Amino acid sequence: MAVTRAKKTEQVEKLTKELTNVSNVVVATYTKLTVAQDYELRKALRGAGAKYQVVKNTLAEKAAKGTKVEAALKDLAGVTSIAYTTGDPVAMAKALTKYAKDTPEFTFKIGVVEGRVINIKEIEALASMPSKEELMSKLLFLINAPAQRLATAINAVPRNLAVVVNQAVKEKKFKEA
Repeated sequence: MAVTRAKKTEQVEKLTKELTNVSNVVVATYTKLTVAQDYELRKALRGAGAKYQVVKNTLAEKAAKGTKVEAALKDLAGVTSIAYTTGDPVAMAKALTKYAKDTPEFTFKIGVVEGRVINIKEIEALASMPSKEELMSKLLFLINAPAQRLATAINAVPRNLAVVVNQAVKEKKFKEA
């Protein structure tokens, strides 16, 4: 069944609206994915805060004009799908890379992170990075650690003095007045 020109225009407008706010995109291709496999991919990407869409190459190229992801969606060939997010690109890359390892029919073409075009190896490197939450927790630990050490050192002086005095009392080192 052929898609009418009006329907294509509507699809382009909808995709343009989505891609305008997006600066993180992974373009992929697949062969012979089952409905169940496609459902699992969409479910994994939703969990990572990303969206996934199978697109017609010419419509994707038209929709991307004037956006940060325009370079990645030019001159596409074959079956194309895009995953995109306004959130954490690492979480999306992790979900896609895990799925690609489990499903050999799914492969990457190109990606865009914060407006910069990246290749397949860089997508996999992005997936190996710690997530935003992990980095935040490590940073907070590093900020908190010196304060904890200082508090421990300050508390150690009176505690050590009390231990020494207590030990001296037990050994009757003090003379009665």
